[in-house]
This record gives sequence, C-alpha cells and structure tokens, in this order.
Amino acid sequence: MLTAAVRTLSGLSGNFTPPETMPTSHSLQDGFIDNHRSNDDAIRVRAELGAGLLAPHAFTSPKYLYDALGSKLFEAICELPEYYPTRTEAAIFDAHLSEIAESAGRGTTLIDLGAGNCAKAAKLFPTLLPAQYVPVDISAEFLRDAVNNLRQRFPHIEMTGIGLDFSGTLNLPESVRRDQRLFFYPGSSIGNFTPQEALAFLRRVRKACQPDGRADGGILIGVDLVKDKAILDAAYDDALGVTAAFNLNLLRHLNHLLDADFDVRDWRHRGFFNPESSRIEMHLEARSNVTVQWKGGRRSFDRGERIHTENSYKYTQESFVMLLEQAEFGEIQVWTDPRGWFMVCHARAA
Repeated sequence: MLTAAVRTLSGLSGNFTPPETMPTSHSLQDGFIDNHRSNDDAIRVRAELGAGLLAPHAFTSPKYLYDALGSKLFEAICELPEYYPTRTEAAIFDAHLSEIAESAGRGTTLIDLGAGNCAKAAKLFPTLLPAQYVPVDISAEFLRDAVNNLRQRFPHIEMTGIGLDFSGTLNLPESVRRDQRLFFYPGSSIGNFTPQEALAFLRRVRKACQPDGRADGGILIGVDLVKDKAILDAAYDDALGVTAAFNLNLLRHLNHLLDADFDVRDWRHRGFFNPESSRIEMHLEARSNVTVQWKGGRRSFDRGERIHTENSYKYTQESFVMLLEQAEFGEIQVWTDPRGWFMVCHARAA
C-alpha cells in the first residue's frame, strides 16, 4: 500500500502530472507547503478520476485511498498481525541501523516520501541526525498535524513539510537543502508502481538527488519480497476487516472529490495475490447492479463488476537491485530479515 503512486490513463489508473514548478501561491507558512489548493488541481483530479471510472475496466489511483481517514485506517492496518511489512521492515532497521547510517551518512537532507505520520523517519533521527527533515505526503491535513507534533519532540531539526502528489514530479521548493539529499521511501510503497513506472520513478529520484550535479545523494527504500500466497492474501484481506474499511473509505473520498453518490453498502472489498503478475490486487466489487452518478459522469456497474483500486508488486532481491542499477544507482547495500520476506536498500546516485 502506499501514500502515493504513479499511474497512466492507459494503464491501471489515471495519474495527472502536477505542474513542473511549485505554484507561487502556495507559500511556506510555519514550515509547511500545501500544493493542493488551486482550482486547476481540483479540475485535474476530477478529470483523472472520471476517466478511470469510465474506463472499460474501472480503476482509481491508490493515492486516493489516503485522505485523512484513510491515512488513519492505514495506521491501524500496520498494527494487524496479518500485515507483516511494517514490523518486518522495522526489525531490519532495529538490527542494522548502525550499518544503514554508515552507508547513508549522517547530517543529510532527509526527504520522506509518503511520510504519513512520520513515525518511521522519526525512529531514525537519533542515529541519522538529519540536518533537515522534509516529509512529503498527498494527505496534507494529516501530514501537517504529524509535523507539528514532531517539531515538539525534535526542535533542533529543521523541518519543512510538503503536501504534494509526488507521483508525477519531484521538483522541490527552494527551502529544501540541496546537499546530501537522502530520499526515504519505506513501507514497500514502490510496489504500487508497475515495474516500468517504478524505473521511471527511481530515475526521477536519482535526478532529484543531484540538483547541482553533485554525487552526494541517494535513496533508502523498503521493498516487499515474493513469498507464499497465503501470507500475502491475509496481509491484504485481514480477519478484522480493517483493510476492507480502508478500501471502502475510498468511495467516501470519491463522493467528496467528485460530488458522487457511491453508497458504501453497495460494495465489498477484494484483495488477493496474483502470482502471474507478481502483485497484490485490491478491488471494490459491486454487490448488486448499481448506478453511480457524479458531476460530469455516470456509470452502471453489474453485480460482481469491480473498480481496481491498488496494485502492490512484489520483487526478488535480484530483480529490484537490477531496477536500481537501471535507474543509475550504485554502491547498493541490502539488508533483509531472517525469513527473507522484506528488504531495505541504500543506494547512491551514480
């Protein structure tokens, strides 16, 4: 799962590309920049969502799972016994943090992509000692609260929070330091991209590592690995139904964004591992024939018809290291848990 992911209108979901530069109207206030306030952004979001819902196989981008409530539900998912990625990744950091800090360096500009509640990065602060912390998340309201709380705990660290859909661009404002940029992308969110999209995303990260052509930037990333199907299925369709609530909350968010009339009671959650594609798929399935209307659009869904809401690709160690190398990262270091379920990588911009 992720806090933001790239999609194309011809693929699973419809990604819009944000402006190439940060709008001047979105000024830095209290160390926070919200890049989601213009009418143009709202128009693009409605166009993207409408195109996805009217596609032959309806879809939405997983980034829309993360409104304020969706972000809180994902926090709950991370506490579930079935959802192994969060605790497995945390165990890797606990076991190897000194090695990771030696590889990544201290005093970095730590740019936390899909920061959420910022808890994962905060655990690294005492060891990595970042000179600046830059959390980035599409859920601006949720992120603002998290950053305000974090400032009270770490007043000595400069912080600049950014509410931004980073899936289409990684152009950062001037307030973000250019030295020793370390992009932090934990939680296997890279899996929300297709492998081709993941490569394009990693290339954008590599470029953003070196805004002045300096070879001192890098990426610290968590990657979920291929494993038994039953383990993967349970992780995305838990017994308590928290993941189902997370997925169904998307409909409430769509009602807000599109002025739509989705009724959550008309839909059920489906989450499963597709071994042929090496990916988890999440869908919302119509319980009966239903017609949905929104501003500028309308669609009838037959019973059993689905809206595809998320993918989460799973890698082998070898295939992901190859992806980093194709994106022109080098000096790749890998740490895994004893079962080989998850890995953390640090790589430098070559």
